[in-house]
Amino acid sequence: METNSDKIREGVRENYRKIVLENQAVKPDCCSPEPKSACCSDYKNITFDSISVKLGYSADELNLVPEGANLGLGCGNPQAIAKLKKGEVVVDLGSGAGFDVFLAAAQVGLEGKAVGVDMTHEMISKARENAKKGNFGNTEFRLGEIENLPVADNFANVVISNCVINLSPEKQKVFNESYRILKPGGRIAVSDVIAMGPMPESLKNDLAAYAGCISGALTKQEVEEMLAKAGFTDIKVAPKDESREFINEWRPGINLADFIVSANIEAVKPG
Repeated sequence: METNSDKIREGVRENYRKIVLENQAVKPDCCSPEPKSACCSDYKNITFDSISVKLGYSADELNLVPEGANLGLGCGNPQAIAKLKKGEVVVDLGSGAGFDVFLAAAQVGLEGKAVGVDMTHEMISKARENAKKGNFGNTEFRLGEIENLPVADNFANVVISNCVINLSPEKQKVFNESYRILKPGGRIAVSDVIAMGPMPESLKNDLAAYAGCISGALTKQEVEEMLAKAGFTDIKVAPKDESREFINEWRPGINLADFIVSANIEAVKPG
């Protein structure tokens, strides 16, 4: 019997399957595209790189990844807070076409490893193609759901994610799994959206809005409570006011930033 969680998960999967299959078309400036007319009234000159610059990525970072890895998705730059070191093992939740995995792989070097997990077959295939194209030998892409990670216990030094945990209908499981796969002393460094106030019913009950990184957002307090329940300490959830500008572009005309904002989320698994 299909549950509501299954319905949400399948809606998200189908949305991102379409993104990777249609990624030659210019995407509007939103975490997960609506029809162009609904999301951005002037999209013709938008490129994936220009979107990523707004999210906080540098030109140097954009030049590091293979062509086709950047699909312009996300709501921030987890690399900026992850403080990755040579030799570390990184797991990216919802790795898409591999963008953040390749950036992490460059930072941890050949003595380290970057593993991407995604539930969409098409994204995994695209990421693996990109890894071959870019000759990234220290990356791996695994098909799986972030609520049930195909990763061993105490495997990673760092868990990263870019605007994906909000898409999960079972977020506590995601934080529990992140804790499980981290080594003692490991850390989580995530960019995601958080809810700033009550959301209109029209958005709350809209599956497209859920798949578009809007209606699945937790409040700051809820994120902190779930991380603590999973076992994390040194929890920091820092909203980014500068994200309001690009978030309002996701659905022009409704001041979306009154309801959600991008945030940096950090926590540590006790050593």
